[in-house]
Amino acid sequence: MPSLLRHSALALACLLALPAQAEDLLEVYAQARAADPRLAQAGARRGIQQELAVQARAELLPSWTASIGDTRTQPGGAASRGISSSISQTLIDLSQWKRLDAAQSELSAEDARWRAAEQQLCARVALAYFGVLSAQAALATAEANEGAFAAQVSQAQTRFETGLAAQIDVEQSRTFHELARGTTVQARQNLMDAREALAEITGRMPGELRPLMLQLDVMPPEPADPAAWVERALAGNPELIAGKAQLQGSEYRVDAARSAHLPTLSAGVESDRRTSGSGVPPLDIGRTQHQIAVRLTIPLFAGGATESQKRQAMYQRDNQREQVEIARRALVRETQAQYQAVLAGLALVRSSSAAVAAADRSLTATRAGQQLGTRTMTDLLLAIQVQAQAQMAQTQARHRYVLATLLLRQAAGALGEAELAAVNALLQPAVSGGAKS
Repeated sequence: MPSLLRHSALALACLLALPAQAEDLLEVYAQARAADPRLAQAGARRGIQQELAVQARAELLPSWTASIGDTRTQPGGAASRGISSSISQTLIDLSQWKRLDAAQSELSAEDARWRAAEQQLCARVALAYFGVLSAQAALATAEANEGAFAAQVSQAQTRFETGLAAQIDVEQSRTFHELARGTTVQARQNLMDAREALAEITGRMPGELRPLMLQLDVMPPEPADPAAWVERALAGNPELIAGKAQLQGSEYRVDAARSAHLPTLSAGVESDRRTSGSGVPPLDIGRTQHQIAVRLTIPLFAGGATESQKRQAMYQRDNQREQVEIARRALVRETQAQYQAVLAGLALVRSSSAAVAAADRSLTATRAGQQLGTRTMTDLLLAIQVQAQAQMAQTQARHRYVLATLLLRQAAGALGEAELAAVNALLQPAVSGGAKS
């Protein structure tokens, strides 16, 4: 009895230490969106490409430079000082235009990768969130199992001392109890790791999390056709869209390399004003002279570099084309796999629920039979173990079903905060003192 009181006091202390309100999926997602380094890294990469596009455009816009010079010559000591400026504008440069097109296509690719990073964050948060819930459920099951076996050890010992049971029953009970204790230790370690995995995304250790409602409506995917989901994925998956935009940019890079052989045309205005000088005619001091020039540049020979750059651009394009095909095939497989995972999850939720009900009835009957002497201690221990396994399988099946629906939408390019909100509505309502797993 003193031991039971100590455990009850410890449980009460833990309950009072819980936050006033458990965190839900959307709250954890908000924390992750503000602190996740992977999403911030994707934003930085997009910012880099935005600036590269600006720089590529700047090559086609007018440029203006100014300089102040102080010139002295020997012998004679003649000196002059003046101000000069130069304005230039590219008129025709097909290579530079294609580089601008490439930079803009690559910016579109980074925009798509940013959207992909957002969807990946949604998926990672959901996986980590339900990873914690699964680990909590596994620990609760392990602890309940350990407690049940401990009770059986005590009961078997009492029956042995009164001559109602054999020593073998006591030893069997202790064996199951010790194995259950090892399972509990492993479950605690798994829970710690799951919490750390969520903290890696959010930047803070999670508090109490709201679990799924006990009654969970499971539905097949809509539309109920894997080919339709594959079609959606091929049209809307942001990673695949990014790869195609990158491929288009590679095509423009090839065109730019080929255009490097073509002439370029530019125009410029140069101004020169002498402010003073012992070697400058008096009439030229203070007067500004202007020169207008149109320059045609024809590339003749560059040691083979131009041809080499063209071949390099073509290899890069071919490499990107194969990357897109690899991504396309992987996406088809992933979409079909997640579609089947939803169906499998639906079936597992139903079968595991039936298994829990059957295990409960079996355990009740086995307890009664063991009291009457028609069932052995081994039968009872196995019935307890089967019930715990059935309960754990039901919890895991519910979590896998929910995650499969989210991952299917991610493959189709349709995973966002709205989809997380739909899952959030399936969580148990917040309860003062924390929600139970």
